Amino acid sequence: MPYANPESLVSTEWLASHLEAPDVRLVDGSFTLPGVTPTAQELYRQRHIPGAVFFDIDDIADETSPLPHMLPSAEKFAQRMRKLGLGDGHRIIIYDSTGLNSAARPWWMLRVFGHRDVAILDGGLPKWQAERRPVTDALPAPRERHFTARLNTLLVRDKAQLLANLESRREQVIDARARPRFAGTAKEPRAGLRSGHIPGSLNLPYDELVDPEKRTLLPAEELARRFAAAGLEPGQPVVTSCGSGVTACALAFGLHLLGWPDAAVYDGSWSEWGLPGATPVATGTES
Repeated sequence: MPYANPESLVSTEWLASHLEAPDVRLVDGSFTLPGVTPTAQELYRQRHIPGAVFFDIDDIADETSPLPHMLPSAEKFAQRMRKLGLGDGHRIIIYDSTGLNSAARPWWMLRVFGHRDVAILDGGLPKWQAERRPVTDALPAPRERHFTARLNTLLVRDKAQLLANLESRREQVIDARARPRFAGTAKEPRAGLRSGHIPGSLNLPYDELVDPEKRTLLPAEELARRFAAAGLEPGQPVVTSCGSGVTACALAFGLHLLGWPDAAVYDGSWSEWGLPGATPVATGTES
């Protein structure tokens, strides 16, 4: 069983042979939680794949929102992409420092703003380094490139839409957080949040999409089996969620590889839903 969209996942061998291709642009999409040191940007400055620019999801965000790294306006996104030298006509390849932790967030953001020719490096930086491929601390000086940004609202959900979905059940909601966080038996890493999950939601931790030793995506057949085991019904719309809208994108990416209709991402995720307030919270392992 092959991937339905194999062009969205590139191998280290492919990238090594295309590093100098004029239409290929490379992005380090690594992310670390607040308070974790060294930060993702510090790690990037120490070591990255040659030519990669750093995609800072906390900077390429809506600075007016109290929630972490929410989607920016189309105008801000286009301006940031232009400064990074990412533009129309480029094939953009994204990786992160763990394999598949945060690379799917820039992948999703680029697609939200209309750029479809974007892929993720299978295995990320760990696989690249394990194969003794080149890394550098030299920072690139990208040439600005025009980026046309048009927001596709079909790929984004907000709290009001998720609240309405509690009644309609029109969309399946699947949570990428670890099982103890979903069940409400583990505290959230961000202070002030309640524990548990959106009532009716399913759970598939994002790291269960990858081979734990190779750090590469599971074969399509096993990937499909894990989504099915989580309870997803084929052909029904899907919304993914997580702690703050980062690893939710990994589930959206996995479904894209399998050829499901584009999953939407709940941008605020648990950072919004879990705040003290009127949003209902479920606990335990049942959805």
